[in-house]
Amino acid sequence: MRRFRSESGAAAVEFALVVPILLLVLFGIVEFGRIYNAQLQVTSAAREAVRVMAIQKDVGVAKAAAVLSAPGLQPALSSTQVTVTPCVSATETTVTVTYSVDLLSGLFADAVTVTGKGVMRCGG
Repeated sequence: MRRFRSESGAAAVEFALVVPILLLVLFGIVEFGRIYNAQLQVTSAAREAVRVMAIQKDVGVAKAAAVLSAPGLQPALSSTQVTVTPCVSATETTVTVTYSVDLLSGLFADAVTVTGKGVMRCGG
């Protein structure tokens, strides 16, 4: 068998074949982490807002509690929507917080919407 005298380009070709796959996996992990973090914050904000609504029965205070309890979402308040179902006698109140997460890479989508929902009986 005849051996090739130079294999200096083999590593560069292998690197060029593997790098796009590694970058895709890396961007996927980063984007998933950002979306998961936003989901946790939105759920926590809804839970805090529904607690405030059940006790104080004030829609404005509940919306403010939802916004203030998610500090990671503060810069993008325009993409945060809080929907509160007011307390009616002896029923449950519901708070839904919707947030649009802008993705960094744009490879998978431009934005993903996450929703958190909290339900509690009125009066605590």
